[in-house]
Amino acid sequence: MRKLLISVALSASLSACSNIDIDKDTWDVFGNAIPRALDKLPFVYRPQIIQGNLITQDNVNLLQPGMHKKQVQLVMGTALIQDIFHDDRWDYYYGMGIGHIELEKHLTLFFEDDRLVRIVGDYQPLPPIQGEGAPHDPKTIITVPDWQPPHKTLFEEVMNIVGLDDKDMEAAATAEEEATGEKPDAESSEDKPPIEL
Repeated sequence: MRKLLISVALSASLSACSNIDIDKDTWDVFGNAIPRALDKLPFVYRPQIIQGNLITQDNVNLLQPGMHKKQVQLVMGTALIQDIFHDDRWDYYYGMGIGHIELEKHLTLFFEDDRLVRIVGDYQPLPPIQGEGAPHDPKTIITVPDWQPPHKTLFEEVMNIVGLDDKDMEAAATAEEEATGEKPDAESSEDKPPIEL
């Protein structure tokens, strides 16, 4: 009898767990707590994980527009993802980490008539340091100041805190103009011709 009650209670608790709807964020916080805690223990073995093709900047620098697919394959290796329905696109992926993937790199090559035409991803070919195509003065450094947004007045700051931004203020001004039927003129009263009575 005791085994029957334990099995009924266990099955009821398991069926209740199957009806709980857990979203991804909640699962990331609570569901991965034990694996993250085990990951920090010093005596737990965490293997090094390496997946995909090793993508290096040196290999990508060797790629040039117009290269044949065979030449690209010699430089980069066989693409990890080659879709038979999209033969003109090769996707390279590289991931590595200890215990889990920490670093991911993607590179996509596009071909037309079996010739390389475009490179998209985390790497782009860089110009050579020496020889043909190299910059003439490699010591030239160009500094660009960071963009700073224009300073806001106290009124604009208060309107942003309340939840009205510049677009809302412009819409309110337009609505006021339509309601009164008057448009504020940019000209001053001195520039206007005198009104004759």
